[in-house]
Amino acid sequence: MTADFPLTCSALEKTFRLGSEQLHILSGLDAAFPRTGLNTIQGASGSGKSTLLQILGGLERPDGGEVRWEGEAIYGWSRSRLAQWRNLTVGFVFQSYHLFPELSALENVEFPARLARQSDPEVGAHLLDQVGLGSRLHHRPTELSGGEQQRVAIARALRNNPALLLADEPTGNLDAATGREIVDLLLRLHAERGNCLVIVTHDNGIAALGERIYRLEQGILSLS
Repeated sequence: MTADFPLTCSALEKTFRLGSEQLHILSGLDAAFPRTGLNTIQGASGSGKSTLLQILGGLERPDGGEVRWEGEAIYGWSRSRLAQWRNLTVGFVFQSYHLFPELSALENVEFPARLARQSDPEVGAHLLDQVGLGSRLHHRPTELSGGEQQRVAIARALRNNPALLLADEPTGNLDAATGREIVDLLLRLHAERGNCLVIVTHDNGIAALGERIYRLEQGILSLS
């Protein structure tokens, strides 16, 4: 199972407290994601999709259960090892871009490599060229459109050549036409690089593109 499905989760539990009430977001959730597959997770707003993606990527600890990468439970690692794994193995694309406003497009892309002490601006420039922004290297986020900012975010996510790419509603802040361009770009880069891609979305059309299509409802994840 590990060879073909490096990312797995089992019996995941996550609960949030709202005043005196407890909201069960994930309830004994199990899933397995193939090494080079395109996976989509669909669910209504507030169903816990983003929380699940953050747990899978080592950003938020579950209340129960395990996430395993190559058979190892990631939340059993030290904080430093978990941080290193996130930087070198996982690429994140967020709905709100999460770019550093004071940095240029190139500096944003190079940031993960700087953390790994492997910065090489030529690599970042090549990635920006791949996503169609070769002429915007030195523009800051405020000088870029939403679609351009998301392209920078995708280039940044790919900077350390991650084996796992997690995209959280990557078209959520974009108009329909720009959103289609971003999805096409993600799929093209995924096909070229052969990584494990997980896209969280509420969009039926995007969800239907998955080789494995999951539905998250009432804390339970099921294959469509």
